[in-house]
Amino acid sequence: MANSAKTQAGGGCLHKLLVMLLLTGGLVMGVALAFIPQAQHLMDLGGYGVAEDAACARDLKTVLQNAVTRRYAVTLTETELNQWLGRALVAKQGGRLAGSVTFERVWVRLEDGRAEVVMERKILGQPFTVSMYLQVEQTEGPKGVFTEVLLHGGPYFQSNLPLPLRGGRLGQLVVPQGFLLLVMPAYERLAALFSDEIHLAFEEMSRVKIEKGRLVMDPRSPSEDLPGLPQSF
Repeated sequence: MANSAKTQAGGGCLHKLLVMLLLTGGLVMGVALAFIPQAQHLMDLGGYGVAEDAACARDLKTVLQNAVTRRYAVTLTETELNQWLGRALVAKQGGRLAGSVTFERVWVRLEDGRAEVVMERKILGQPFTVSMYLQVEQTEGPKGVFTEVLLHGGPYFQSNLPLPLRGGRLGQLVVPQGFLLLVMPAYERLAALFSDEIHLAFEEMSRVKIEKGRLVMDPRSPSEDLPGLPQSF
């Protein structure tokens, strides 16, 4: 009789635990589904809402090529990058969704150590955003500095545990890296449009640093930082 009572008590606790886990999972899923359709706020972006951005945008390819050829550092602000994207990028939604989805813009948000590339669309007239985080990692070897662009924004929390990496955002919801596989083809097509600029910025530059509101690039190795040479443009 005692063993039967213990079994029933243990079974009851397990049942309650399973119910709590299911309720918690349902709540988390509900919150996620509520935040995904809400487009992230873009008003904090440099260049957002500027009507004359195309007229004052610098030609990024020319700026980078001159920096590499003449061996000086160059700094591009978030505003300049977004102005250039507004002028240089002409994109439209294709496929089966072409009638209900319109492509609006691509934006870049620069933070300390991380960039966020945001694609803005409208679905049935409502704004919708997806974004991908990027980080730059540089290592120096026998053949010089090797620059790698990492497609994530770091771990969710500072921990030694193997936590998932933040890949970007669907709407306002920060999602793990694997969730962005669905939108990866769109980012690959975007990168292909600017292959020359990406080559100059991340393959020809010896030093690349993402800071709050600006991207700093230098084609010179540290040994080339000699007095009398221009430092930055």
